[in-house]
Amino acid sequence: MRSIPTYDLYGEKAGDSPGFWLHCETIPSRSRLHHWEIGLHRHEQFFQILYIETGSGDAIFGDEIHAIVPPAVITVPPFARHGFRFSKDIDGYVFTILASHLKTMPGDHSQLGEWLATPQLTALPQGDEDGLYTATTLHRLAAETAARRTGPADLCEAYLTVVLRLTARISAGRDDEDGTTENERRLTRLTGLIHQHFRSHKPSTFYASELGLSPTHLNRIVKQCTGRNTQMLINGKLIDEAQRELLFTQIPVQEVGYRLGFSDPAYFSRFFLTQTGVSPRQWRLAQDRKR
Repeated sequence: MRSIPTYDLYGEKAGDSPGFWLHCETIPSRSRLHHWEIGLHRHEQFFQILYIETGSGDAIFGDEIHAIVPPAVITVPPFARHGFRFSKDIDGYVFTILASHLKTMPGDHSQLGEWLATPQLTALPQGDEDGLYTATTLHRLAAETAARRTGPADLCEAYLTVVLRLTARISAGRDDEDGTTENERRLTRLTGLIHQHFRSHKPSTFYASELGLSPTHLNRIVKQCTGRNTQMLINGKLIDEAQRELLFTQIPVQEVGYRLGFSDPAYFSRFFLTQTGVSPRQWRLAQDRKR
């Protein structure tokens, strides 16, 4: 069995600092250092909250893959195996809290404690008052943390309590909606299947069959949850992986195509151009100029 590393703030020892109980940073500031992918790991003493404002990606909880559709809040309790894959346009915050400092501990017998005991990905409903208030509170918490104000921590603690209770309420409300939970489970399974088979260039009909759905029904579910269709998700995964290879390796463009299952380099270049508006070589040169 592969060992899962245990990290303090992804390898840092900030938890040992006197008076430390809350850390905040932007998601891009950390994830770009890891090629936008954080491997499976866990924290022994930290509870984490991620706020995804824009972008997309996947949250991996143990063996489960969950598609991230913003705006969303992710909560991760201590000892939970988790990892992330982010798109390069990701934006938001990650808050790391000393678990012992939480007002309600994950796993206690309260309703909130039970909800906090497992990793959660909660989409914030567009236009919903609780969702808007949660997002605003997270921005205020980030600003308060960035200001490094001294004195009582009451305000930050209050912000955290509001965020956790509202997010739990939103999550419970979504579980009560007819079809919502089932569709989210189907989207999670679809995302996992795409990650498993995208290099084989399976058509959308293959994924519909694997899920026991008609292609039309699957497209309807994907559209409802992400605003895109099934083929767009498949193409998006291919482009994300192509851009990762182009940005972080020096292998030739045709080799990138071969790695992604394209037997014809010219077809790979046309596919990339259609999806992004530029050729793979042009995209790589543009990224090199930004460095």
